[in-house]
Amino acid sequence: MQRLPMLSAFTACAVLLAGAAHAADTTATPAHSRFNPLQTFAPFAYQYPVNRYRSASGVPGPDYWQNRADYAISATLDPAKKELSASEVITYTNHSPDTLHMLWLQLDQNRYRTDARGNFSGDKEPDAASHTDGYRLKAVEVAQGKTFKPVHYQISDTRMRIDLPQALKPKDGQLRLRIVYSYTVPGRFGGRTDWYATKNGDVYEIAQWFPRMAVYDDLRGWDTLPYLNNEFYLEYGDIDYRVTVPANMIVAGSGELVNPDQVLSKTQRERLAKARGSEATVMIRTPAEVEAAARGPQPKGTKTWHFRMHDTRDVAFGASAAYVWDAARIDLPSGKHAMAMSVYPVESLSGKGHWQDSTQFVKHTIEYFSKRWLEYPWPNAIAEAGKVGGMEYPGIAFDWWQTGGKPLFGLTTHEVGHFWFPMIVGFDERRAAWMDEGFNTYVDMRAALDYQGGKYAPKCDAEYAPGCTNPVEEIQSVLHDADAPPILTKPDMIREKYRHPVTYFKSALGLNLLREEILGPERFDVAFRRFVHAWAFKHPTPSDFFRAMDSAGGEDLSWFWNGWYKHNWSLDMAVTGVSYVDGKPSHGAKVTVANLDRLVMPATLRVNYVDGTHADVRIPTATWQQHHSFDVLVAGDKAVKSATIDPDHVIPDGNRANDTFTLH
Repeated sequence: MQRLPMLSAFTACAVLLAGAAHAADTTATPAHSRFNPLQTFAPFAYQYPVNRYRSASGVPGPDYWQNRADYAISATLDPAKKELSASEVITYTNHSPDTLHMLWLQLDQNRYRTDARGNFSGDKEPDAASHTDGYRLKAVEVAQGKTFKPVHYQISDTRMRIDLPQALKPKDGQLRLRIVYSYTVPGRFGGRTDWYATKNGDVYEIAQWFPRMAVYDDLRGWDTLPYLNNEFYLEYGDIDYRVTVPANMIVAGSGELVNPDQVLSKTQRERLAKARGSEATVMIRTPAEVEAAARGPQPKGTKTWHFRMHDTRDVAFGASAAYVWDAARIDLPSGKHAMAMSVYPVESLSGKGHWQDSTQFVKHTIEYFSKRWLEYPWPNAIAEAGKVGGMEYPGIAFDWWQTGGKPLFGLTTHEVGHFWFPMIVGFDERRAAWMDEGFNTYVDMRAALDYQGGKYAPKCDAEYAPGCTNPVEEIQSVLHDADAPPILTKPDMIREKYRHPVTYFKSALGLNLLREEILGPERFDVAFRRFVHAWAFKHPTPSDFFRAMDSAGGEDLSWFWNGWYKHNWSLDMAVTGVSYVDGKPSHGAKVTVANLDRLVMPATLRVNYVDGTHADVRIPTATWQQHHSFDVLVAGDKAVKSATIDPDHVIPDGNRANDTFTLH
């Protein structure tokens, strides 16, 4: 969805272990401490149990199943009426062990009705002029033999229940459903889909444009959360779709264009062929050609653009006569290739717009994530310029049309990164938005560090993060806010004030803390990559992720899942005293550290000597299972100047005033 405010890159630390650490038993609770080891280290209650479908190691179990939805859609976009009309046939396969007597579908366009639930759930209700009448259904039919026959259905807000005349058998039972419909394309409302005007023609960003199957899974049967404005949970399948538009329009859609010979000029086809072999960006349709076409006579009639996308949960497209179009080759780790493309109006090249860089940003992001996590599975990756501002669908991202340079790089990386989370790893965004947004925010930060030597890192934008300080300090406003919701809060309950800080930033920082401070890169990367591969094109839950990191990461992380995700606990570690063993500097130092709040973290203790040198000792979280404070014995034979916990500020300690103890 819309991008995370640009934040500074997370700081990584390398700690040198210096000397052995020993301790005396100091179990007394320091004054003003809120820390209770029995609470902090309590067993973590996983939301979903282990069974034959989902294993204790966080990967799909031996009997894991999920249903499948394949679509064949024929649509027509009428710019004069601002209307999309279509007919779709859904082939639905029931792989579950259950007999299904009904089907549930998602009707997202009903979100734009004046009586939609979403108008009452957010921080601000849109003005009445922004609304449409939602879906206009002309036929809802189920195949019976070789013909389709009407079936009883009921609409409830953004959901539709279909009562089946014959139950759908378990374990590979299949049916075909046909829906004929139309709707008015909304203007800029909701941040998902819209149309807007440019000097060379209107631009249409078309998403959530066809009735889609709700998910039936092993967790709750039909998952029928209404669409209030949080995102999606969808079944995988193949989508074959045709879009008929006026002959002067270009359509950029998810998946592969099946009929280029019928819709592209010879010159455009030749340029695309050149782009398939080019690392550099190749113009497919130039700004001059766009403007000449707008001034000249308009072609009559229509063209039908035919796209096909395999193993996807959704498709979206952009359409306009105003599109400039460029492309370049993507190099994948296996030796295969895909295409990076951008479409944008000429206005995106002036003022703050630098969309001529967009395709290279897409190319870099796809190549980086393919190398690091999982190879990109689709033939094209498209950035489309519009007023949606930042929204992702499989294979296509709607990005803000008047930006460039660092902001466009960050926006592109974030939205294209969503092709992995949740388009490949199919998170339930309506129940766990922190997974797709937080995971993606974390990985796109790493992509920024990798681009041209960190040219656009750290991710920092004064509009969102004045001063751009260390993110472990920036999170304190959330950790100390009694009204801030925990990460695991249902997204529909998270107010806009907290959506980015909690769902994006805190979730991403949690992954960074796991990698850099808790597990270390070697353990984290293996566990995280295994999770991505295990759940590609499947439906993981938060419990699956937590178990996967525990199991493959080799650590019981219950304390972290409890403190950082289930609760919004804060951290306060302190150095409360320094003395010499036997009163002699030559015998080493005794440094007393304390944990004063409910969260714990591993941390570095740095002992600074008067001669300017220092020694670092790593304090593990196991320290706090039986202690409130702890005497750390640091080997050495020098006079101590001071001792500091977390000297590099890499953990979210909320009270820096007590981090250092200085000897006088």
